Amino acid sequence: MKKIGTGWIFLIIVCMLYAVIAFMDSGYAEDAISVFITMFMRVLPILFIVFVFIFLTNIIFKPRRVMKYLGKTAGIKGWFIVITGGILSSGPIYMWYPLLKDLKEKGMKTSFIATFLYNRAVKIPLLPLMIYYFSLKFVLVLTFYMVLFSVVNGIVVEKLTG
Repeated sequence: MKKIGTGWIFLIIVCMLYAVIAFMDSGYAEDAISVFITMFMRVLPILFIVFVFIFLTNIIFKPRRVMKYLGKTAGIKGWFIVITGGILSSGPIYMWYPLLKDLKEKGMKTSFIATFLYNRAVKIPLLPLMIYYFSLKFVLVLTFYMVLFSVVNGIVVEKLTG
């Protein structure tokens, strides 16, 4: 079982569940497969973009460069890079996981990954709407604390996992 891997085991279990459902109610199984294919076709272009980003990171970000800016010895510049990257990132969060995994394998600190993911909560396109409803002062204070606590969160995650 350990040789197969948990991902393959999960896939086998899901396929077996589909087979049981198909045996019990074939119409329901056809609907489920139809929804899966539709969703897969919508996600496929995004997956392609993610794999392009991973390919580009393999070309641009060599392990030494990642270690320099985002590794264990990275300083304040690393924090600014992940904070800015998290704020500027867009799209579904699960699409960033393969890229972050790739960067982690190249030496990115766990605290930087947590900080990047935390800062995704700061949405630049929504800031004008927040200012309209809550005031500029509130949005500035909230954004400041979100960025500040993203760093605290990153440090805590690093301590708990490292």
